[in-house]
Amino acid sequence: MAIRISTVRRSVLATALLSVIFPAFADDTTNLNGVVVTATRTEQTQEQTLSAVTVIDRADIERLQPASLGDLLRGTPGMQIVNNGGPGKSTSAFLRGTESDHVLVLIDGVKVGSATLGTASLQDIPVDQIERIEIVRGPFSSLYGSEAIGGVIQIFTRRPEGAFVPSFSLGVGSYSHLNGSAGFAGKSGNGWYSVEVSHDQTHGINSCRIGAAEVGAACYADQPDKDGYRNTAATVQGGYTFDEQWDADVRLFRAEGHNYYDGTYTDSDKSATQVVGGSVHYRPASNVKLTLSAGTSGDFEKDFYQGDYVSRYDTHRDVGSLQADVGFWGGLLTTGFDWQRDHVDSTAGYINPYTQVPVDSRINRGLFAQWQQTFGSQSIQASVRHDDNSQFGSKNTGSLLWGWDFTQTLRLTASYGTAFKAPTFNDLYYPYYGNPDLKPETSHNIELGLRGSYGWGYWSLNAFRNNVNNLITYDATTQAAANVDKARIRGAEGVVSGNLAGWLVTGTATWLDPRDESTAYEGNLLPRRARQTGNVDIDRSFGDFSVGGTWFVSGRRYDDLANRHPLGGYAITNLRVAYAISRDFKLQLALNNAFAKDYETAWYFNQPGRNYMLTLRYQPAQ
Repeated sequence: MAIRISTVRRSVLATALLSVIFPAFADDTTNLNGVVVTATRTEQTQEQTLSAVTVIDRADIERLQPASLGDLLRGTPGMQIVNNGGPGKSTSAFLRGTESDHVLVLIDGVKVGSATLGTASLQDIPVDQIERIEIVRGPFSSLYGSEAIGGVIQIFTRRPEGAFVPSFSLGVGSYSHLNGSAGFAGKSGNGWYSVEVSHDQTHGINSCRIGAAEVGAACYADQPDKDGYRNTAATVQGGYTFDEQWDADVRLFRAEGHNYYDGTYTDSDKSATQVVGGSVHYRPASNVKLTLSAGTSGDFEKDFYQGDYVSRYDTHRDVGSLQADVGFWGGLLTTGFDWQRDHVDSTAGYINPYTQVPVDSRINRGLFAQWQQTFGSQSIQASVRHDDNSQFGSKNTGSLLWGWDFTQTLRLTASYGTAFKAPTFNDLYYPYYGNPDLKPETSHNIELGLRGSYGWGYWSLNAFRNNVNNLITYDATTQAAANVDKARIRGAEGVVSGNLAGWLVTGTATWLDPRDESTAYEGNLLPRRARQTGNVDIDRSFGDFSVGGTWFVSGRRYDDLANRHPLGGYAITNLRVAYAISRDFKLQLALNNAFAKDYETAWYFNQPGRNYMLTLRYQPAQ
């Protein structure tokens, strides 16, 4: 695996030094026994997983006080967030140097995202609706099918913690920012329920820097105004356990956004992300579990210009799954069938240019199997999958992960996996761009990892190489989309987290070498991906008071494949303080971008300067 040895050595040395320093000051234990499901589609502790996993729970969310989901994800190892002009503007996640549409996003187990764009509307998912997030890095098409080339982000909505727990929050901040949430959740007998509503609004900032029109960048317009945003969201869910063998749950999530931005063709939109789903679990024996789940997600958008309606892009994704988990011979066999139908309803005409027949839907069927077993100090996870798609045919993927606990505190891991990304409706049929002959994008990933778990906390180091082929981009010779690009991505990630003299400290660092290997741009860096990023979170409680801060640093990037438009490196600092007024009430103050750093994550798109948010929270102590 051709990864820069000097970089890996420095990362290993830094991690080793921290593993020596932290125990000298440790006074608490970091818990890795929380259950995760995304890495295997089955329940296991984070410590048992063989893949690189990051978990963000509700306590982390309230401690970090993020302004948005993008801000919350930004500090994740291997993650780079691109935002087009502030609150509510288009937000993309690049995981491990792959494309923004190479990340699969789930909400409560249901795939979400636009079938036309191929990405999820991360900017419209409010953090007040989130209970926890599981981020799994690496190829996972062998478990989930298309899109999981870089990894999987699964978002879980709020769940009950007691018999009856009401909660609310109210916040006010810079740019005329107001937000609030209220909800209640509880358990009664064999049932549980949860209801949560939230609203967020801001006047925002001028999303596009003046001069964009002259250089043909970003919004292609000079409109010096404030571009506001409103979001209203709700979650309703519940479940019931009928007996020791049967239980079921249902859930509904919907977030609606109204966003203003700068543009020459459209300058505002009304959008919605919706998920409706449910599942039934049956346990006929102690070693057998059957799960039947079904759901539908929607990504809806209406575009306007100066208040007049322009276009509509509505996509629906219906999904169903039957999964069986069977334990025998000391291992666990997971096998199942996934069904998915994507449907597009749009003012744009999606027509097959060969037949001139409109194309507005497609069906994908997937069969998968996975085996997990531990042999003494060694563990394996092997999975295979066959997908059959009505548009482009079939695709086979697989992965093999191995782990060795060669001491009580150290684990070595190695893995190999393949993944693919199905072409979107825009890639295939968008007028004057689509190409119905496109093949899926594919990848081959190899990875090595080393991690340690101690009483003071944990650390990890992962190095990987990912070759991505048949990347879809615009081909000037045919004036249409084509499989003309390929990429080679090398990288290393380091994480250390623990307690240092009473302070909770988490640090992450990522080094990437994301290279375009196509004929036209061979050797160029892939756009919007920095070669170096780092993040440090530090927090401590002093009785009823708590203080903390986040420091994020990003290296230089380019905004285009030709590497002609550089984006400067930057560092931003967020500060926070909280005071427990009583057991049930907490007052929080966040100062974001404390040193008013001027920076861009996309060429000519502005980012908020120094801003604050003051929040009052209520939740009865348990």
